[in-house]
Amino acid sequence: MEISASMVKELRQLSGAGVMDCRKALEAADGDMEKASALLREKALATAAKKADRETREGLIGNYVHMGSKVAALVEVTCESDFVARTEQFQTLVRDLAMQVVAARPGWVRVEDVPVEVVEEELRQVALEAGGKPPEIVERIAQGKLAKFYEENVLMEQPFIKDDSMKVKDLVTNVIATLGENVVVRRFARLEVGG
Repeated sequence: MEISASMVKELRQLSGAGVMDCRKALEAADGDMEKASALLREKALATAAKKADRETREGLIGNYVHMGSKVAALVEVTCESDFVARTEQFQTLVRDLAMQVVAARPGWVRVEDVPVEVVEEELRQVALEAGGKPPEIVERIAQGKLAKFYEENVLMEQPFIKDDSMKVKDLVTNVIATLGENVVVRRFARLEVGG
């Protein structure tokens, strides 16, 4: 199948990947946009996994103050080099993450950051609600409720507010793949007047 420039452009807008990566993905998927997107996602995940152990000492602290100045957030995001920290894509990521913190009110950055006591309390609540149901059903309900809890309370697991078809962790993974450096969301603070 002939891969047109408009197809490459469309996939590039959808994925944020480079022109050559988009062309190769479309060729491998015989022009199927969904398959090509999936191939690019797999490549981005593999790239991010390879870079995960790299040290990140540069970066930015981004901020967002909502209209009316009643709610604000600070977010620390690190990368490997000052050069990447100055790129428009990295700066946009940091600002978008600060907006995410204001809008979605996460409590933690990653699942691993959630205290064991909080997870145990969530599981206790599920057990109480489940009543006398069989253990395998209670376990399935517990896993579903825990996944929902993480999606609501953990920044990296939340649907991205600007595009809810992806999670925040997918957004970060795409930036890692595009910029070619490890990117780590370190911490955030959310401030609300009277809150």
